[in-house]
Amino acid sequence: MDYKALAKSILHDIGGEENVVSFTHCATRLRFNLKDDNKVDKKHLDATKGVMGVVNKGGQFQVVIGSDVPNVYRELNMMGSFGGTEGEKNETDDRNVFVRILDTIAGIFTPIIPAITGAGILKAFMALLVAFGWIDNTSQTYSILAVFSDAAFYFLPFLIAYSAARKFNCNAVMAMSIAGILLHPNFVTMLNKVKETGDALKFIGIPVTPATYSSSVIPIILAIWLMSYIEPIADKISPKPVKFFTKPLITLVVTGAISITVLGPLGTIIGNGIAAGISFLNNYASWLVPLIIGAVSPLLVMTGTHYGLIPIGINNIATAGFDTIVGPGMLGSNIAQGGAAFAVALRTKSKIMRQEAYSSGITAVCGITEPALYGVNLKLKKPLIAAIIGGAASGLYLGITGVGRYTSGSPGLLALPGYIGTEGFTNITNAVIGSAIALVVSFVAALILGFDDVKDGELATADGGKQQFGDMQAAGGEEKSAGTEILCAPVKGKIIPIEEVKDETFAEKVLGDGAAVLPDTGLVVSPADATVETVFGTNHAVNLVTDGGAELLIHIGIDTVKLKGRHFKPMVKDGEKVKLGQPLIEFDLDKIKEEGYDVTTSVVVTNSGDYAAIDKESGEAVEKKPFLTLTGGNE
Repeated sequence: MDYKALAKSILHDIGGEENVVSFTHCATRLRFNLKDDNKVDKKHLDATKGVMGVVNKGGQFQVVIGSDVPNVYRELNMMGSFGGTEGEKNETDDRNVFVRILDTIAGIFTPIIPAITGAGILKAFMALLVAFGWIDNTSQTYSILAVFSDAAFYFLPFLIAYSAARKFNCNAVMAMSIAGILLHPNFVTMLNKVKETGDALKFIGIPVTPATYSSSVIPIILAIWLMSYIEPIADKISPKPVKFFTKPLITLVVTGAISITVLGPLGTIIGNGIAAGISFLNNYASWLVPLIIGAVSPLLVMTGTHYGLIPIGINNIATAGFDTIVGPGMLGSNIAQGGAAFAVALRTKSKIMRQEAYSSGITAVCGITEPALYGVNLKLKKPLIAAIIGGAASGLYLGITGVGRYTSGSPGLLALPGYIGTEGFTNITNAVIGSAIALVVSFVAALILGFDDVKDGELATADGGKQQFGDMQAAGGEEKSAGTEILCAPVKGKIIPIEEVKDETFAEKVLGDGAAVLPDTGLVVSPADATVETVFGTNHAVNLVTDGGAELLIHIGIDTVKLKGRHFKPMVKDGEKVKLGQPLIEFDLDKIKEEGYDVTTSVVVTNSGDYAAIDKESGEAVEKKPFLTLTGGNE
């Protein structure tokens, strides 16, 4: 897969660099905060090869890539500067409070997941090694490994401080200094002494409440949130000649003082309150919350709101030593996604779908569900229902038996060692039984419910990327397939191979196969009788679906989206029926060239995987004369 070309295509479809406030990624998705969601070409993005799905929920625009997401993220970062500068506040946010909170939580915890996942898995395997007598927990090797596995959790406030600073648009190094105050050995010693003796600890006469900040979550988030307001005030009131010194001084002292006297203790109280509430649920309805989480986790993942559960799980482990709510519920849900995908792999007659279902099913049972969710279960619908049933059944069992995890990590089979407790193998045994329930119930439910199968001719096959489903059955139950269709030239000029277009998105056929024209005139016409799907907001491109079923993108020029509609005049609207040769877009060829843009016009068949062959003409492009010949899969 050409990650650079895919990243360029995604950036184009989300409205360009100027529309991106900030972005990050999780295990399988790019997560964008955009200035204007209306600038996104969602249909085109969703149909892009290499994109498994598009979700606009929880205050974020999410592009599902799969396991290749870090590579695409890296290429995007190399294409421009995103997210503004430190201390800059974003434009007015008109989203509701709940959506903004979820977006904040996701933005803070997504970047630190690799650190706590790695540490959690290490702790889990250490417990496994000790349980089977393969390592002595009094040995020096074990003690050093314990340092490895505990570091990310003990110094969690540092990780959160850095990530929160990026989310709140303040200085990350200063934020880590605030975390250093809370975890400084001398300060910790003073707090411990107060706990032992009951003596008062005061700062400039203000009482400092003793609290434990190692492995804590909420206190440091509150502290960095405060800092995001203190820092610009400090910048404003500091005289310019000495601002370099006074701005960080004021930020450090004011934020630090309020943190240790007010926000730190407040955050500790909130964290303990959450733990007490969960303890209440465990005592009176231990089965309820894991059941609910097991059932609705796929829906939470679809909207990105599952990140709201992460701090609850971490807080449970930090305060109580184990988590009986988030981890067990999501364990059953993730494995159930894999079970449903395995059922699809067993039943489908499509080789492509079978391969996708098997590979994504394995990924799901190991803890990453997006490939199975978007690539298989959600697309076929009924397997998603089966996954919900399996997750609920597993969550119910894990809740009734009081299963808890002792370490953080991506909920899946690889995290099962984290369920080994200090009192024998009862907890891990029940965790294994709960996992088996999730796998078997979802598998059987998917077989019973069935699904509308697809054939290989109805799937795009490139790179394991976007799977485009056409109408699976025609009237009377007969399968439809693409027939032969001749497309005429949409613009006059010289025909060139698509591979020679000076835009890798087109040249590498990321969007599909086709051809291009060096135009002589500024008029694009319809290459066939068709329906206008989308006229791009900047009027430089149009999507069509011909009466024969070909899905076309006609794109005028390279990077002409930056003209923001200048020199382009649309002559049709979305949803309009057009005839062969009917004008679609008029453009001023000379003025576009004067502004330095390449006017090469690309014509791409975005569902080219539906055709056995696409033959291109050469020489001159003449309106109403053959340009592309599409040969159907069964011909």
